[in-house]
Amino acid sequence: MIDTPEIIETEPRLCAVIHLHIPKDAIRKEMGPGIAELRAAVEAQGIAAPGAWFTHHSKMDPAFWDFEIGVPVTKPVKPVGRVTGGELPARRVARTTYRGGYEGLGDGWGELMQWIEKSGHRAAPDLWEIYAVGPESGSEPGKWQTELYRPLLP
Repeated sequence: MIDTPEIIETEPRLCAVIHLHIPKDAIRKEMGPGIAELRAAVEAQGIAAPGAWFTHHSKMDPAFWDFEIGVPVTKPVKPVGRVTGGELPARRVARTTYRGGYEGLGDGWGELMQWIEKSGHRAAPDLWEIYAVGPESGSEPGKWQTELYRPLLP
């Protein structure tokens, strides 16, 4: 389900983001419009978005998720509507790629967390997912790829 995890140091990435604090069950309703709003704002400012969209979760309790939808950008975005500037931070992370439909992401995260614990590392509370290949590339979920990043505590 996931590729062999690795420990890497990420570089900071300038981003445009929309911050959401929503009930977990509202994710399907909110995600599509949020991505469309984000992409439209970046495009209207003439800013390139060189890379896949992502979510950066700061808090995921059972009922509510506190996270950002984002895209990497080549220069700072001017705030408009819900869109603001942001950054994926430079961090030491455990990274892997999950292959499959989004309904299996929970299991992919479970595998990564087991690997982190067995490897003697401790996970920070936040995480991010980069949706490298998804529904826009075709209707076969087996070909979708989501990169999973879990920051590690020192």
